Amino acid sequence: MCGIAGFVGKGSEGELRRMIDAIRYRGPDHQGAIVTDNVGLAQARLSIIDLSVNAQQPFFTADKSVAMVFNGEIYNYLELKQELIRLNKYTFRTTSDTEVLLYMYQEYGEKLFDKINGMFAFAIYNFQKKELLLARDRMGKKPLYYSVINNTLVFASELKAILQHPLATKELNYNAINEYLTFDYIPTPNSIFKNIHKLEASQYLIFKEGHIITKQAYWHVNFTEQNISFGDATTKFDTLLNNAVSGRLMSDVPLGVFLSGGLDSSAVAYYAQKNATSKINTFSIGFSEKSYDESSYAKLVAKKLGTQHHEEVLSASTSLSLIPDITKNLDEPFADPSIIPTYFLSKFTRKHVTVALGGDGSDELMAGYPTFISDKFLKTFGALPKSLIKSFSQLSNLLPRSDKNISLDFKLTQFFKGFEESRQYAHTLWLGSFTPSLKNKLFTTTAQGHITNGNGITSIDRYLNDVPTANEFNRLLYSYYRTYLLEDILVKVDRASMYNSLEVRAPFLDVNVVEFLNTLPKSYKIKGFTGKLLLKELMRNKLPNEIIDRPKKGFGIPVSLWLRNELKETMEHYLSEERISKHGIFNYSYIDKLKKEHYSLKQNHRKLLWNLLVFEMWYDNFM
Repeated sequence: MCGIAGFVGKGSEGELRRMIDAIRYRGPDHQGAIVTDNVGLAQARLSIIDLSVNAQQPFFTADKSVAMVFNGEIYNYLELKQELIRLNKYTFRTTSDTEVLLYMYQEYGEKLFDKINGMFAFAIYNFQKKELLLARDRMGKKPLYYSVINNTLVFASELKAILQHPLATKELNYNAINEYLTFDYIPTPNSIFKNIHKLEASQYLIFKEGHIITKQAYWHVNFTEQNISFGDATTKFDTLLNNAVSGRLMSDVPLGVFLSGGLDSSAVAYYAQKNATSKINTFSIGFSEKSYDESSYAKLVAKKLGTQHHEEVLSASTSLSLIPDITKNLDEPFADPSIIPTYFLSKFTRKHVTVALGGDGSDELMAGYPTFISDKFLKTFGALPKSLIKSFSQLSNLLPRSDKNISLDFKLTQFFKGFEESRQYAHTLWLGSFTPSLKNKLFTTTAQGHITNGNGITSIDRYLNDVPTANEFNRLLYSYYRTYLLEDILVKVDRASMYNSLEVRAPFLDVNVVEFLNTLPKSYKIKGFTGKLLLKELMRNKLPNEIIDRPKKGFGIPVSLWLRNELKETMEHYLSEERISKHGIFNYSYIDKLKKEHYSLKQNHRKLLWNLLVFEMWYDNFM
């Protein structure tokens, strides 16, 4: 696991080293940078496979004709290495997956994507062809930003590294702000700055002679349903998930598993311990606020599986002390507060291991979120007159406000937000913060004049259109892959872990698991009010029933309470009239109304206020 950066065109070695130094926490073990023929390549290395100096990057072929910088892991690299050895054309200098990946490019060019299984973002420069290849893994587990400025392409794992290049500029992208306020993150391919983009998941681009000459997808999601019994599907899933977990146990450094006590992480821990030769290290955190605490379930699973379990408690004071550390590194606004416990868990885990496995991806693949249950009620309520829906919404506002995790008042407030736009956008509104009508109150007239993407929600249309032949349910799953999973969950885990120099692997996002689950009927994933049906059946008798049958909780923190107490002074500082008026993006009078209603318990505006607070902290740090 690493950070990468580089350019093709204008740039110096000093500028390149400043780029990679900006993200050196991604790879504290070694930073390498080289500039030749107007090509700069740099990597910050976190050594996982082949710890020797021979595997350091930038990595060149023996004849120096091709060079690469690579972030990630190729899980089937040993199999691919044997394939290359049989060709009798390549001499290996290392035991790394980097070298295998580079030779796969030499042998197969862009066809290598059909063969590799892993998480990755990499750059390969072919000095003979004078072209750069940038690529990102199928599900977008590893980040990659790029910008083309005056015939120069600049790229990096994180935006802050690109900003170190002298050609990069900080021109606010108001369309991205519009999206951020709705989604709580900025969807690909946009970034917070104009002319800096994210390469999309499962895509590659080729840059040559000052221009991007190719940018295309190398993999597409296939929802063609197969004819398979539920029993056979369970058996097949068992094999695939077992293989995905066992393949991710390869490491030349200590390894463990994040164990929240939920079904997904518990399933990963089960297969990890099953395939391990000794006790697996598992890691969890507890919360002093009981409605957020799952530590007892994590202990139950650890005891059942016989893992070496480690736990720490995250207090309010510790959480608050972490916020400056996190926000100073977040080079784009990102308003999922669960990044705080994820950061704490990563920091705690890194004291013991360098690699951790997690349970991310299961909810998106198998409809595990409560929003999929809410979707059933959406159809029923959607048939009612709009006036009646509005009355129900107003009645829900009369409920007492609670600071508990996913409280009834919060769930109802979010649910009725889903009726503001057409039904295809309901899930976006449920998961996000500001609706279009709220943004009309928030944006100043000047800011609205810079916005050209309407309500800031329709960016998901292209994902819905990516799979036009899929049924409604699968199109919804796909939109989760490309939005909430890609831009929230995976970004949160990548940043929180890499800020602590920890690699996290996601077995549920193995390509073989993903492709298999996508071909199963809806009834194998969700039935009645039960999601992740196949996974629950698979883990029955492997895990305690308390783990399998309990409702999903999520990784939350008591933001609502903090905003009225411990964080109130911070919020008043960043959301002051002076600061808000200075950049002229938002109307202070509306923000002041949100604050007063939240303080008085008239409304619970925790999502809206946290979204704004994160943006203002980002603005203070980066603008």
